[in-house]
Amino acid sequence: MITIEEFKKKQLDKCRLIGLDLGSKRIGVSICDEKQLIATPFKTINKSTAKDLINDLKRIIEENNIKGIIVGNPLNMDGSSGSSAQSIKDISNNIEKSINLPICLWDERLSTVGAFNISSQLDVNVSKREKKIDENAAAFILQGAIDFLNN
Repeated sequence: MITIEEFKKKQLDKCRLIGLDLGSKRIGVSICDEKQLIATPFKTINKSTAKDLINDLKRIIEENNIKGIIVGNPLNMDGSSGSSAQSIKDISNNIEKSINLPICLWDERLSTVGAFNISSQLDVNVSKREKKIDENAAAFILQGAIDFLNN
């Protein structure tokens, strides 16, 4: 896995990236446009086996011409790594072994809260909000990363 700075050096202009919010039950997926300006919620994958996850990701990557992966890193509020962050690192390493693309962890503190708040401002009802919360969180994560990459 590489840092966001190394990721920036490796990135080609005009390529799409995928953002992942790896939860314990569901995985939120988002994709940005080729100019890396806007991250859009894409889908939610119900977590099953590691093999199924890899196959789902490979299919999404191939169908959408993805050239890099941003994974939300659930750091503690003080910036330290906890057990969730270690779990995300392990899953990301597993993905990296199977998918030959640059992978970067991005600080996701408050992404789920942010995604929930944005959807509440858009007047989306709570049950719809909760159904889409993972992919919205993934878009929030990816948007933060592409904003950083563009500056």
